[in-house]
Amino acid sequence: MADHSFSDGVPSDSVEAAKNASNTEKLTDQVMQNPRVLAALQERLDNVPHTPSSYIETHEDIVFLTPFFSLPKAVKRRINALKQLQVRCAHIEAKFYEEVHDLERKYAALYQPLFDKRREFITGDVEPTDAESEWHSENEEEEKLAGDMKNKVVVTEKEAATAEEPNPKGIPEFWFTIFRNVDMLSELVQEYDEPILKHLQDIKVKFSDPGQPMSFVLEFHFEPNDYFSNSVLTKTYKMKSEPDKADPFSFEGPEIVDCDGCTIDWKKGKNVTVKTIK
Repeated sequence: MADHSFSDGVPSDSVEAAKNASNTEKLTDQVMQNPRVLAALQERLDNVPHTPSSYIETHEDIVFLTPFFSLPKAVKRRINALKQLQVRCAHIEAKFYEEVHDLERKYAALYQPLFDKRREFITGDVEPTDAESEWHSENEEEEKLAGDMKNKVVVTEKEAATAEEPNPKGIPEFWFTIFRNVDMLSELVQEYDEPILKHLQDIKVKFSDPGQPMSFVLEFHFEPNDYFSNSVLTKTYKMKSEPDKADPFSFEGPEIVDCDGCTIDWKKGKNVTVKTIK
């Protein structure tokens, strides 16, 4: 049986709970009288939608801030020093990502000859040599399955001689297949995009010049088609890699701050982004 002592007929644990509740109320009152807390709370209220969930989040912020303002001044002073160190770390991290951007630019130039050759193979402008087209599979099960399939298919020499194997130019619908099968890309493709993507022949990335603000351009190269007269469509993405002065602790690396697409010269009646009502 639990041992409960009584004072004036009231259990001691009830008295202790009442004291804790009173201390919490006093601490909350002190926090809410602090101008810095009130200013932060007002800014939060100004910047959030007036929904029940937003008020819950704001209340949680107050609860989170309460322990900090209840700390001794010496401890708060040390925590503020840690904040300064963290801000300096964020600025160093920002420089790191700027140098990563420089490395991407450097290696993009090294990749480009390979990408150019890839485009030639895809479009059929150039046929790969025997050495370039040789590929040894490391998957023995696939090779065994392929061998079994060959054994099951019996083709006479006469039929083999007369049969004409299709030989389309290049690799048909290569990029369309990429967009359709890569999850991150397929989510962006609408049904009306699909016939257009079948004409896509190449995608290039061009980075901003050294010393210029961080940005990159995506170039989409198309073969002649029935939808638009442009041979290249572009989209420019502007980036920044610096902590926000108002909220430096939110920095998580470079972010896209703006993007700008080119003008598409649609052929008459072929603008898939516009619905024609007859």
